[in-house]
Amino acid sequence: MPRDRREERTGFQESAPYHPDYDLQTDFVMVYGIDETMPERISKWKEKGYIVHLMTGVAWGQYNSYLDGEIDGVPHWDEAQKDRHGEMILHGKQPVIPYMVPTISFGRFIADRIRIAVDAGVEAIHLEEPEFWVNGGYSEAFKREWLLYYKEPWIPPHASPDAQYRASKLKAYLYTRVLDRLCAEMKDYALKRYDRILRFYVPTHSLINYTQWRIVSPQSALVELPSIDGYIAQIWTGTSRTPNVYEGLRKERTFETAYLEYGVMQELVRGTDRRMWFLHDPIEDNPNHTWADYKQNYLKTVVASLLHPGVSHYEVSPWPRRIFKGTYPSEDGSGKESIPSDYATTLLQVMHTLGNMDQKVIESAEDDLQVGVLIADSAMFQRMKPEPGAPDAGKYPEGFQEAGDTELLDFSPFYGLTLPLLKHGIPVRTLQLDNVRRYPGYLVPYRVLVLSYEFIKPEYPDIHNALAQWVRDGGALIYVGDDSDPYHGIRAWWNAELESGAFGSKYNSPREHLFEQLGLKGKAEGIHQAGKGIVCWLDQHPADLTLSKEGADRLRRSVQAAIEALLGTVPPWHAKHYFKLQRGPYIIASVLEESVTDKDLTISGPVVDLFDSKLSVHDQITLSPGKQALLYDVEAGRPSGGKVSIIAASSRIEELDQSDAGFRFTAKGPANMQASARLYCPTEPASVQYVTGNQAMPADWVWDRESLTVLLQYEHGAANQAVIQVDWIPQSVTEPAAD
Repeated sequence: MPRDRREERTGFQESAPYHPDYDLQTDFVMVYGIDETMPERISKWKEKGYIVHLMTGVAWGQYNSYLDGEIDGVPHWDEAQKDRHGEMILHGKQPVIPYMVPTISFGRFIADRIRIAVDAGVEAIHLEEPEFWVNGGYSEAFKREWLLYYKEPWIPPHASPDAQYRASKLKAYLYTRVLDRLCAEMKDYALKRYDRILRFYVPTHSLINYTQWRIVSPQSALVELPSIDGYIAQIWTGTSRTPNVYEGLRKERTFETAYLEYGVMQELVRGTDRRMWFLHDPIEDNPNHTWADYKQNYLKTVVASLLHPGVSHYEVSPWPRRIFKGTYPSEDGSGKESIPSDYATTLLQVMHTLGNMDQKVIESAEDDLQVGVLIADSAMFQRMKPEPGAPDAGKYPEGFQEAGDTELLDFSPFYGLTLPLLKHGIPVRTLQLDNVRRYPGYLVPYRVLVLSYEFIKPEYPDIHNALAQWVRDGGALIYVGDDSDPYHGIRAWWNAELESGAFGSKYNSPREHLFEQLGLKGKAEGIHQAGKGIVCWLDQHPADLTLSKEGADRLRRSVQAAIEALLGTVPPWHAKHYFKLQRGPYIIASVLEESVTDKDLTISGPVVDLFDSKLSVHDQITLSPGKQALLYDVEAGRPSGGKVSIIAASSRIEELDQSDAGFRFTAKGPANMQASARLYCPTEPASVQYVTGNQAMPADWVWDRESLTVLLQYEHGAANQAVIQVDWIPQSVTEPAAD
């Protein structure tokens, strides 16, 4: 049975009109941008059978009519984000497209534009990338918002850690406010005017990436808004290849970073009714890489995402036009070239496979030791280095005061807590600290947590009630931090002078309050019992753990020691150099570099290689360090009764009909593109042909006698579809012999 498009398992975004060359045949399409061509673009995609959404930028766009005062007679250039030098922070220069301060007036303007899309009949709207740059906060509109929110005069964000933290917290609030008002108003409009329930989603980078790139955006705050129905996790090569430091070496680690990014987005919505789509991009915004570079990094992000089985919906591509119609540098530097045909076929195979990932996890190489590393929205709030003469400037950890932007952008405190474990094959998931207080069972799946307040801060004291109870119930908490972060001194609940004496005393850091809740006040570094649980305090700044192998080993030993103390025995610590997971018949694997060994990993077959444009069948697959695989387990997926069934295809397969004489199906996809499909086929075909338009042609095919599968190769044709007919001799249809 073909997948119902209403499941919206796969989709893509595109600003161009419909074109048969990039008709990917996903479930839905996000028509991008609101202009005079939008209604026609929506109509054309609908005609082709797509469920149509709309996507538009909410922080930037073609807003010059608003900025120039054409909308309401009042110029709004003072609402452009500005840096400390008074320069606008731009998304585009020709024409000038600034990032915006999301004022109430700006929200009304966006609402009026979205109303046009609602009138055009879209079923969902994606408000992309609500972003406020850390180095912003100097425009007149922001100063007014500061006065209204804090009820005190504006303070330049670079003046002190407290000013920077408060500015960034306000930035997140402003986007939360505008999204809540906008989405609620438009949902009400759609229901009253059209009796239609309109859905709203927020495509957003991961919290990890926004923090590393020094951008503020509401993340977990949106989970609490009833008007927001979910997110798209905008994670791709461009975010995941951002360098980080491990064991003293700064380099790109695309797979590991992507694994952490997808993980934090899965954990953001776990336990809620919010939808999450994972994004992949076969290329990226940087047009200067080769197709080989794009491909190897794309495969890393795909596998990284599939290792998080809590999500099974995907945006398979942004901008397919730039993939299938664009040109990029050739390997020999002689010029630019279009996408290689085999890579195009592979991409389509992967995209259609992603629509089948709602599978039960039936096998995992992940042992029982799953480690959660806590992060919070507040990580985005402390990403500006104070001026050398500013208060508390000298309190940065060693090396930070003189560090330039490169070191700051490394986000080493976070990677110091995650990469040492991830590189040894320990399944690490980045958990949302803010969700701990929202969802009582949020920490239940975890026995081990790693926490540091040297790069995040707890927004509310009751977070510590939940953490302390989790430990006392039998959890192991590894706390890493030396209380040296200058942001411990911001105006916050842990150091406030409260007449009620609610916290008993002022605390120099939130760690002190947490340890008091755990009954560990005044305790020194080391391992301590807390109820049925264990706390291991590593009195060191987490960024230091990135500087050498000794630093990484120290974290690993601390986690091991804490688990051993918790269990009273040797911990279930099984260091390995790979990740491997099976979702239904799909095997997902990645072999790590910089790990416990440089040996290859062998996976037994028979398996079909879904990253191979020929969908080859292998008795085994061998992966070297740094390589990934997406495989189909032939025996696990084999249908009963000699049925024909799809293993993988670079087309959307519909109307698969089997008879005594053979089988036929309809394959849909981009025009004239070389396509492949492998199916279970219980006997060797006698002939195969395909029809595109009114023309019938013989198809290339190879039958694999051992696996009882057939590879078919054909083209979709100008009409974006082909009907494939496979004929066999009826008497020869048999089931495979029993072992």
